[in-house]
Amino acid sequence: MKKTIINLILVIVLLIFYYLQSNFFSWFNIAGIMPNLFIILVLFIGLFANRTMGIAYGVGIGIFLDFLIGSKVGIYATCLGLIGFLTGIFDKNFSKDSRLTIMVIVMVATVISEVLNYLLGYIFLSAEIEILNFIKILIIEIIFNIMLTIILYPLIQKFGYYIENEYKGNKILTRYF
Repeated sequence: MKKTIINLILVIVLLIFYYLQSNFFSWFNIAGIMPNLFIILVLFIGLFANRTMGIAYGVGIGIFLDFLIGSKVGIYATCLGLIGFLTGIFDKNFSKDSRLTIMVIVMVATVISEVLNYLLGYIFLSAEIEILNFIKILIIEIIFNIMLTIILYPLIQKFGYYIENEYKGNKILTRYF
């Protein structure tokens, strides 16, 4: 029952993030560049729940975005699914308590997602290569995502540990006691 409520809350958060991404940040942007809240959401789910949920939500959110704003179905799904997969590696190797660590993880995930999105767009949509423009967009988006992570992380961390207890739990002691 608790897992169903958690998943329902995550879907509501997805819809809120979609509203913020499409409406609020279309007015509040830096040089016409918006943050990618969905990278932060998939990272959050993958870090605190587990890798499987990170991949499932990443692909699901990606398909949702592909149908709503994408040119080809599968580009966002591939990028966010990969981010969901990589969070399993980040979860085992890095601490979730350090804000600096979380900022580095958000930076790396943003770079991986945007480079993959750019390459897939080049391959499938035969888009033109504009390296300097892409680097400018990437740097501004990284800064924007890091700023939002700093602001949102206390809420993310509190809800994240609740999710982590529900999905991962402390199963070591149950074998012995």
